[in-house]
Amino acid sequence: MRGTKAILATTAAALAIALMPAPKANAQVSVGVNIGAEPACPYGYYDYAPYNCAPYGYYGPEWFNGGVFIGAGPWFHGPHGFHGGVNRQFDPRSGYHGAYPEHGAYHAPADNFQNFHASHMSDGHGHFTAAGHGH
Repeated sequence: MRGTKAILATTAAALAIALMPAPKANAQVSVGVNIGAEPACPYGYYDYAPYNCAPYGYYGPEWFNGGVFIGAGPWFHGPHGFHGGVNRQFDPRSGYHGAYPEHGAYHAPADNFQNFHASHMSDGHGHFTAAGHGH
């Protein structure tokens, strides 16, 4: 009889544990993107990851306010509806293989954008139109 009582007690304890409600887990969903600090590039940075520094001649003068780049991609600080000239010949996605400035470097444009020629217009978020065709 002792064996039967022990089996019944063990079975009852196991059943009680199995039927106990599990502790409620508080689900926490967090959605966010930590993009870090805006790149410090003398002539601006490309509007796509990894946000490398763009060479002089990629962005036109309207992309700068008092010599400071207004940003592109997630750090765009331009006005709503902004479109500015870019020369995509200086974009590696279009075949550019020339020199790039270092992050944090500064070199004032020697010609103050006098020789800049836009190939496209950009909104700072990766959308382009041919220069002079729509905004």
